[in-house]
Amino acid sequence: MVQEAVRVYARVKPLGRRQQAGIYSVDNDEESLSSLEIVVPHDLADGFVNNKRESYRFKFQKIFDQEAKQDVVFDSIAKPVAECVLAGYNGTVFAYGQTGSGKTFTITGGAERYSDRGIIPRTLSFVFDQLRKDSSKVYTTHVSYLEIYNECGYDLLDPRHEASRLEDLPKVVIMEDPDQNIHLKNLSLQEATSEEEALNLLFLGDTNRMIAETPMNQASTRSHCIFTIHISSKEPGSATIRRSKLHLVDLAGSERVAKTGVGGHLLTEAKYINRSLHYLEQVIIAVAEKNRSHIPYRNSMMTSVLRDSLGGNCMTTMIATLSIDKRNIDESISTCRFAQRVALIKNEAVLNEEIDPRLMIVQLKKEIQELKDELVLVTGKQRTSELSQEELLQLDELIEAFLEDNDPDSTLDVGADMHKIKYCFTRIKQLMNHSKISDKKLISQHISEEKDTNKESGGEELKRLKELLQQRDNEINILVNMLKKGKKTAGDAPFQVNAASAGCTVLEHSLPINLEENRGPSSCSSMKQAKDFSSSVHRLPFLSRQTGGKMSLGCQEAFEVFKRDRADSIIIEDNKKLLKQRFAEAKCLGEKLNEVRNKINHLKGEITQRRIQRAALAVSSPSEELNMLDPVEEKLRMQIEEEKQSYKTMFNHLKGLKVEIEHLELLIEKVKMKLQKDFEMWWSEEAINLQVQQEKSEMVSAPDTVTVHPQFIRSSQHLSTNSFSETTRVSPNEDPAGKNNSTTSSSPTLRTRTPPSSSVPLTGDSKADTDILAFIKARQNILQKKGLGNK
Repeated sequence: MVQEAVRVYARVKPLGRRQQAGIYSVDNDEESLSSLEIVVPHDLADGFVNNKRESYRFKFQKIFDQEAKQDVVFDSIAKPVAECVLAGYNGTVFAYGQTGSGKTFTITGGAERYSDRGIIPRTLSFVFDQLRKDSSKVYTTHVSYLEIYNECGYDLLDPRHEASRLEDLPKVVIMEDPDQNIHLKNLSLQEATSEEEALNLLFLGDTNRMIAETPMNQASTRSHCIFTIHISSKEPGSATIRRSKLHLVDLAGSERVAKTGVGGHLLTEAKYINRSLHYLEQVIIAVAEKNRSHIPYRNSMMTSVLRDSLGGNCMTTMIATLSIDKRNIDESISTCRFAQRVALIKNEAVLNEEIDPRLMIVQLKKEIQELKDELVLVTGKQRTSELSQEELLQLDELIEAFLEDNDPDSTLDVGADMHKIKYCFTRIKQLMNHSKISDKKLISQHISEEKDTNKESGGEELKRLKELLQQRDNEINILVNMLKKGKKTAGDAPFQVNAASAGCTVLEHSLPINLEENRGPSSCSSMKQAKDFSSSVHRLPFLSRQTGGKMSLGCQEAFEVFKRDRADSIIIEDNKKLLKQRFAEAKCLGEKLNEVRNKINHLKGEITQRRIQRAALAVSSPSEELNMLDPVEEKLRMQIEEEKQSYKTMFNHLKGLKVEIEHLELLIEKVKMKLQKDFEMWWSEEAINLQVQQEKSEMVSAPDTVTVHPQFIRSSQHLSTNSFSETTRVSPNEDPAGKNNSTTSSSPTLRTRTPPSSSVPLTGDSKADTDILAFIKARQNILQKKGLGNK
């Protein structure tokens, strides 16, 4: 990389016949920079008090006075840049100055004499002369000619330029790639194999340039022109190719419209020219500032094209053309100031080398073939570009076996053939897509079936609930009828009974009901109704199992008492504690496995990093030590093996814990089922024993009594539970109703107290009172068996 500032030169144009020379002096010092001093004497028309500067001094690399020849200008300015371009660097030479100061003459040259040739034809001659002399490399040369007219780009080498209007020609468009490299669309690159072809292209472009007559110049160029020479060089047999380009720029001349007095189309052209030169100055000022974050290259097309030339990868030279005339002395000073700003720009030129893609393709193909041959020698199998039918069938079988295998550690081994690997991936992807489509169809079909099933099951559930409700209504009606008939038989005193509350009490506390009827015509019907009620009640436990299988509240309490001292419940608790311990061990072991896995991945990453470092070190400084085994890498490998061994041990332990946990869960479930079955058997035995005892006592006390035994059913969904709230034991001689009525029973007499909201006084009838007291007695017996008799 070469870093240097932009070289700035100055050239003074010879004066015409009618021009008055300004005062200036040139000091060309060979040891240091040349200086140009311009003197502007005070004008008496401005008054006696005039503080304007009279002397302006500017520094240049070299100043060419009016007598300077074209060959001297070329040797000093363009020749060093052309030599750098031949060496592989980018270069730019551009001329800047006001209209009529000699820019086009310096860059392109005059057409009258051969010695007036400018920088572009002399550069072409020099370049092709050097290419002929250097036979050690193969050179390719292309040229392009771009015109920027009114901020629009045109290709001057387009053959349609002469026969078409300017508006009909395709415009050159600036395009930028992600690396911020500029590409010009619709700009042709013409190959030039000789100096003659290149000069013909130059003359063709000069013929197509926009030229107009102005007050300052009879043949003024009204556009910016950039002539570019593209050179590529390559040594025979080498993969490296050098590409460089040389921009030779002829800028349009700036002018003061107020002084020239142009109008119409010339005024429009002058506005575009001055604006583009203004943007050029903004870019130069921005590049010269050190801390400037943004440089406005995109403001104009010219600055975009010359981005590399201004602060980029290029060796740039500027020549400032001056017209030292009294009328133009101010413009000449402005041009010198612009040149001083350009001199502050520093470019970083880089040697443009790249690998020839065509040669690289040939080398890669050769390397691929060599690797294929080596692979055939190692494997002993000839590889082809396509798989045979037998290989495809074999791969399909392997894929099918791999997908059906439930082992998570199973692998699909197809060898080191990329064709087989790609086929396996493609085949698995096809199978996955096919399964997704079939799954979607199955899901939609399953959803439709579920909807139909839900409709059917909903209808069945509604029908079953209606039947259950009708059954409950029948039971309540039977109980109400029995109580009403008992009340009619008594006939002496009113028997106020809340039938719904009594029925609910029966169903809520699951107690046997003893109903005694007077002997008479109504006893048969009462017996029949009682039998119907008993049969319906006996069916209820089975219905409850069918409708959900949940225990009633009384059954749950009995189950808690039942399992309290059972050995099965102790086994369940012990197994739960052991299961909890095994879960904790499995969780801790899983965390350790994750830590070991992370450590193994970390060690593998260190090995990869170590290999990358050794490979980079081998490229930079190859030695025999680097070809030996790395002790650090071997140590890391040993650590990985140790961690893998510990990982396998812990993983096997975890698998054992998993089997033990599953076994414990199965044992707990079996013991729970056994405990539940034992409770159901005990529950049914207790119900039968209670029924037998009650029947025996009733047969002894009252042979005509009808007994109904609901089997411990608790139902509070339709009935009130406030019929009987308390029971107290009284002496046999006490009058329970405040009257001289006595009850006959084999057990102590019970008196019932009810809250005011549901009062149930005794009727005075011995038969009905006996039924009520028998009902309360049975309830008290059950409460005593549960240990609640004293509460």
